[in-house]
Amino acid sequence: MMVPVRCMTCGKPVAHLWEEFRKRVDSGEEPGKVLDSLGLKRYCCRAVFLGTVEFSGEVSRFS
Repeated sequence: MMVPVRCMTCGKPVAHLWEEFRKRVDSGEEPGKVLDSLGLKRYCCRAVFLGTVEFSGEVSRFS
């Protein structure tokens, strides 16, 4: 998955939090609470995580 290294608006590094976020959301936790516990309080940083769509499986079929 290609997650932006930094938030595109404020510049905070966010890529290192992606695996933890995805693992916890897939296990059934609420995304908002996971983002709070990871320390992502700004709406711009939260939008990076909530707006990211996993498409690598679809793209890899065509390579």
